[in-house]
Amino acid sequence: MPGVRTARDGAVLSISIDRADRLNALDVPSMKELRTALQRASIDPTVRAVLLTGEGSAFCAGGDVGTMDEHRVRGELPSLFHELTGEQELSIREIVGMRKPVLAALPGVAAGGGLALALAADWRIASETAILVPAFPGLGAVPDGGLTYFLPHFLGIGLAQEMLFTNARMPAGRARELGLVHEVVAPGALRARAAERARELAEGPTFAYGWMKRLIVSAFHESLDTQMMLERRGAVEAAEGTELPEGIRAFREKRRPAFH
Repeated sequence: MPGVRTARDGAVLSISIDRADRLNALDVPSMKELRTALQRASIDPTVRAVLLTGEGSAFCAGGDVGTMDEHRVRGELPSLFHELTGEQELSIREIVGMRKPVLAALPGVAAGGGLALALAADWRIASETAILVPAFPGLGAVPDGGLTYFLPHFLGIGLAQEMLFTNARMPAGRARELGLVHEVVAPGALRARAAERARELAEGPTFAYGWMKRLIVSAFHESLDTQMMLERRGAVEAAEGTELPEGIRAFREKRRPAFH
């Protein structure tokens, strides 16, 4: 059975982790499938937005502990973690570096590496029943997938320490208050709202979105002068493209822009 399913809805590509019997926990083969699906979405010019979710009641429970235990028994746990975290890193880089918006829809738990996948996305919608939890401390594992980058950037050092050192289970409502998710909806409304928001993003200025993603990340390590230089470069490139001229025409004509 495949670990990841994809489906198209116009300019939106949905990528769904399909291991519901394991709360969508990922082993190396399914992580490779996820990375490949993200790579294909990134280079496909007809895809303008990506919707990442999980089948069943969970988003993603992180790494597959059952697989970890099998490798532990064989004395192969270090090699497994080397490969699994390497694939996780590639998927995170694809999400963050993709020059188009990625939306994560969380029907339930996002734990460990699954939490990192969600936080790498540009927009997060959670069911009221969703839970965000680091999970790594419960296993005695060191966080991976960029989790120790995302949590301090979203929460600040103090709250990141609290969440990691207590392995806190954060409900969706609290996650919304802290900015870890952008929307919280009733469980039965999640898929429809996520599809609607993904279509909204797909109809937006994809080129500008790509630059915004890059600039938001660079803001944490570049100086103000460098950041403004990058903004200027992006602005000029947008002026050379098709979206900014269309946006200006639409504004002048008092109509909705048609970005393509």
